[in-house]
Amino acid sequence: MSKLNSALILLAAAALLALKLRASDIPLPEPPNDASLIAAPDAASADRLAWWNAARFGMFIHWGLYSQWGCHYPGTNGELLNGGSEHMMQHLKIPLRQYAKIADVFDPTNFNAGEWVAIAKNAGMKYLVITAKHHDGFAMFNSPGDDYNIVKRTPWHRDPVRELAEACRKQDLKFGVYYSLGRDWADPDVPTRNGYRSNTWDYPDESKKIFASYFERKVKPQITGLLTQYGPIAVLWFDTPEEISKAESLELVELIHKLQPDCIINSRVGNGLGDYGVQEQQIPGAAGVKSWETCMTLNGHWGYFLGDEKWKPASSVIHNLVDIASKGGNYLLNVGPTGQGEIPQRAVDDLRQIGTWMKANGQSIYGTTASLLKVQPQWGRVTENGETIYLHVFNWPVDGKLIVPDIETNQATLTAHLLEERDGKELKLDHNAENGIVVIDLPAKPLDPIDTVVVLTH
Repeated sequence: MSKLNSALILLAAAALLALKLRASDIPLPEPPNDASLIAAPDAASADRLAWWNAARFGMFIHWGLYSQWGCHYPGTNGELLNGGSEHMMQHLKIPLRQYAKIADVFDPTNFNAGEWVAIAKNAGMKYLVITAKHHDGFAMFNSPGDDYNIVKRTPWHRDPVRELAEACRKQDLKFGVYYSLGRDWADPDVPTRNGYRSNTWDYPDESKKIFASYFERKVKPQITGLLTQYGPIAVLWFDTPEEISKAESLELVELIHKLQPDCIINSRVGNGLGDYGVQEQQIPGAAGVKSWETCMTLNGHWGYFLGDEKWKPASSVIHNLVDIASKGGNYLLNVGPTGQGEIPQRAVDDLRQIGTWMKANGQSIYGTTASLLKVQPQWGRVTENGETIYLHVFNWPVDGKLIVPDIETNQATLTAHLLEERDGKELKLDHNAENGIVVIDLPAKPLDPIDTVVVLTH
């Protein structure tokens, strides 16, 4: 990178110093949470979603050129300028011709698709979604008709989308791809509302940008390539619809289902379309009537960020997963691999602990539906599968009495046992059908300090 334009780098450095830029300082918008923006699913959508609604847990992977130096950019004196996030091209206003030179050194020789998929599978995840193209416009796959991609432009010359798709098939995980729809900083024809997230440093005149040209020239060929080159694509995870028209969203949905009728589409295809809604970095307070998913980072960033060691403990992730499942949603948990092609060890450690819990308790997550309880209990959460009710006890009652309100079933035939002791003795259960309360006598200590699951069955 020694041939980077010195003047431009110095200008970026000066701007950073003037702003005293840190990752936490960079203004980001409120996360767009659009779970309520889609229409109720029709029969075809419900069929497509059947496996997804049973899966409940998936891995999100943000990986791209921004990963090379952990969302930092080299200055002229060898220092790394803080780019704030995977949006560093925009944050630092790096010209495309300079940003593209990262591809000259992007050589993730430690990448192993089988290892990545095994990490997800061992964590109890059922599907995987990777960034095929993020906002910087660089394709992390062999993109037809556009050589600005990882196969053609890097010394690595490999296609991680192909390798991950094959690894997922071998290990029985569903495979999906993320695609930045309404933001592409490598293309001159991509406007955003009021230029908010456009490439205005290379292409300053928003009035000359014609989304339809970009849609025809880049989006449709790339989506076609993703759906024809890699076998079954279970999920197309769009981001940032921005200026896409209703007609274009409809055309895109029709193209996807023509090529792969079973492919699920999220609501960020735009204009009220898609099979399910998205909540970003937050969990709603109550269950929704439509299918939805929370996507969330495992630390503070989507892409690998140098120095970010604020990892969520496994206990928090498990509680999030249970909370989401208890409201009928899915949890898409993100990891950001390094520029060398490795998932950070702290993330691997967290996922291993989560996997241990899932091996013992997965049946209380997979295939479950939202709890019918009117109020979330203070001691934890509840998931259900038919007439089987799973009580997730986060906070073990001091007196050993687990009080379960609002049980709307035939209480006289209920029995209770600990999930991890399927062949063990039944727990003593008292019920009062008149007020809907069930009281269960628990052991003195929980089997699992994070979440011990009590099963109610008939």
